[in-house]
Amino acid sequence: MSDKNKNSNKLGRRGFLKILGGTAVVSSAAFAGFKPKDKERGGIALGEVPKGKMTYRTTPTTGDKVSVLGYGFMRLPTIAGNSARENGGNEIDQEAVNALTDYALEHGVNYFDTSPAYCQGRSEGALGIALSRHPRDKYFVATKLSNFAPNTWSREASIEMYHNSLKELKVDYLDYMLLHAIGLGGMDALHGRYLDNGILDFLIEERKAGRIRNLGFSYHGDIKVFDYLLSMHDEVKWDFVQIQLNYLDWNYAKEVNPTNTNASYLYDELEKRGIPSVIMEPLLGGRLAKLPDYLMGKLKQQRRDNSIASWAFRYAGSFPGVLTVLSGMTYMEHLQDNIRTYAPLEPLSEKENDLLEETAKLMIEYPLVSCTGCQYCMPCPYGIDIPSIFLHYNRCVSENNFPQSSQDENYSRARRAFLVGYDRTVPKLRQADHCIGCDQCTHHCPQAIKIPAELERIDRYAESLKQGVI
Repeated sequence: MSDKNKNSNKLGRRGFLKILGGTAVVSSAAFAGFKPKDKERGGIALGEVPKGKMTYRTTPTTGDKVSVLGYGFMRLPTIAGNSARENGGNEIDQEAVNALTDYALEHGVNYFDTSPAYCQGRSEGALGIALSRHPRDKYFVATKLSNFAPNTWSREASIEMYHNSLKELKVDYLDYMLLHAIGLGGMDALHGRYLDNGILDFLIEERKAGRIRNLGFSYHGDIKVFDYLLSMHDEVKWDFVQIQLNYLDWNYAKEVNPTNTNASYLYDELEKRGIPSVIMEPLLGGRLAKLPDYLMGKLKQQRRDNSIASWAFRYAGSFPGVLTVLSGMTYMEHLQDNIRTYAPLEPLSEKENDLLEETAKLMIEYPLVSCTGCQYCMPCPYGIDIPSIFLHYNRCVSENNFPQSSQDENYSRARRAFLVGYDRTVPKLRQADHCIGCDQCTHHCPQAIKIPAELERIDRYAESLKQGVI
């Protein structure tokens, strides 16, 4: 990227594994039990899934050759055929996880990211089972010290969490270790979780001992914390840092949410220090995979056979300082689509980058909620399904089912789509009108969304539609 542009019907699992073993290309039918999400990606590219063509980047401190596509283990498939992130009570389908992992490795993906917090604490174990079936030198495993709760801030509890990660992952060393969600809770949380208890010093010693090969942190929130940790670089020698980067957040993060920091600042600060970036939220919680129709049309005019999601992944991967781009791939269709994008990666042209900049400018005119569906706000003590409410609202805005006047040409259709879709997506007892404004959710939100205020806004809008006053 140039300097100018930087700114049942379910197939049995044994049958599925047999199909996977017998062909290099798995069709969508082979994952009949895992509801395809192609509509959420603006379509899925078809054709052969390349082998031996994955693009790799090198970690400067250790020389690791890391696949530009990283596999995020936050959304694992369940026996019920959905994602364990959104449906944490459902059993993880370990055979499907194994098959997805095998397929990823076979096609050149070698970076796997997890956390003790993912999938209600079951992600590390599932990944450990899947990866332990392969030679240890064929993959890099990344996990985090996710000591969010104050009762895990003690040195003893944090060290116990660290050792449990090694046990769950079935490894005797970690390739990439992160301080998790730095910035949430500001400087007080940073000191409580990692500095005052000596845990950062402990992790540095573990790196010296070889039990951690690369040490970094993931950033969410308070820019003062980000800058403070970078000021420690000469002492700590950060090997990598995980940041949120996509073509909307590059220049317009603050327009989406005033407490956010533009990705251009984060990336540039890392690049000037020679610290590689690991990218999270390249699709911004799915928002960049399903754009409003007229915006999708502009991208499809340029690359008719490519998915809309592939534009966002190419954008993130086009920065030379990016080590890997994480994607939580529950479904085979998504894994295959992303492999096509990065095997090999075709960096954005200047014209394509300008097109995404134009797309970003148009997107900020839409009153979307900057929710990425991370679920950190859940469970709500009053049973409100916060992520699903925001998801429905954002989808309606993006699909032009958001009437603002009874004079709108498509008013009747859009009004019905919003209200009927709301009742189908979110049970009535879990809708926004049941929020009492307790604000327990807000301080957990990495995007610093003022959740009660947004729920109140959505409820007012829904009520106005019901009463016919819009």
